[in-house]
Amino acid sequence: MSFFDEGDEPTKVTRQPRPRRTSGGGGAGGGAGSRPPREPVRRPDRQTARLRQAIGLIALLVFVIVIGLGVKGCVSSRNESALKDYNRDVTSVITSSDRDVGAALFRLLGSGSSQGQDLQVQVNQLRQAAADNARRARGFNVPGDMKAAQDKLLLTLDLRSDGLRKIAADLPVALGRGVPARNAVARIAGNMQYLLASDAVYRARVAPLIKEALDDNGVTGQRISDSQFMGSVAWLNPTFVATQIGASAGAPNQPPAPGLHGHGLTSVAVGDNTLQPTPVVNRVPATARVAFHVTFQNQGDNDENDVRVTVTVTGSGKTINARRTVAQTKAGQQAEVDIPLGQTPPIGTASVRVAIGGVRGEQKTDNNRQQYTVIFTR
Repeated sequence: MSFFDEGDEPTKVTRQPRPRRTSGGGGAGGGAGSRPPREPVRRPDRQTARLRQAIGLIALLVFVIVIGLGVKGCVSSRNESALKDYNRDVTSVITSSDRDVGAALFRLLGSGSSQGQDLQVQVNQLRQAAADNARRARGFNVPGDMKAAQDKLLLTLDLRSDGLRKIAADLPVALGRGVPARNAVARIAGNMQYLLASDAVYRARVAPLIKEALDDNGVTGQRISDSQFMGSVAWLNPTFVATQIGASAGAPNQPPAPGLHGHGLTSVAVGDNTLQPTPVVNRVPATARVAFHVTFQNQGDNDENDVRVTVTVTGSGKTINARRTVAQTKAGQQAEVDIPLGQTPPIGTASVRVAIGGVRGEQKTDNNRQQYTVIFTR
């Protein structure tokens, strides 16, 4: 074998096997890179697992109950507030209806202008106010428990609006003469039933249904408004209506009792100031409480019923008409009545006319009335 042949043989490299790591902590093989032995995993027994599940379910149930009570409390509080708000809304609208429409209507019919068209305009203004009340009520926020009360409330307000519309339509004819006037007066008396029915519906249905809804929901401390729109059941009588509105032709035709009939105007005073007829000029302070004290005498042989006394003030502003009715005067005796204007008269000179209404069988009427010149001062 040559020298060069020896160098061509491949060199055999032998790799030493890696030392095996032992799991033991001691001994020669245990160095820093060794792993500690694993602890055995302990699983909870079945009873402990069930106990933990039960506690979790109880906690979840308590949470749900607390949330539910909170939601229920909020809903209950909101519902109570809605019921109270509705009751306040009803009180407001029914008070407006009674005071601003009902009381004003019967004050106007009993002592207002005797001019048919003028009186009709004023009653129609009140009818518009009644219709506005009904419209306002239709916009209320109505809780579910108040639905029945709301339906009856709207019926109440609609009856009032419709009644005023029908009454206003007949006023010009009623203040005329003859059979048409009597028929119109009868219709006015009949249409007063609308107003009487509205009071009945409110008292029998609206107020009780509101109370029932409040009681069912445990709402206390609430005042439920009453309602009185109709002035008096006497307005259902055509004779009474005719007397109040000054419709002489509207009263039934009855022959007067035998003997003399009629009245004579004695005096008119404002406070301590007795007025003197024109051309004397009288001075009267202009206030909202101006009232004329009228004294007159029954100069006939018969007692007279429903004697109408009117005061008419004509000046720089709109004519003011005021009227009162004396239920009865005794034959040969004196009668007195106070007639407030109901408003402040305009400052300046005015003509004041006071008249005692004629009665059946009265032949002489020139002593029933008197004219006064008055300067209303500040």
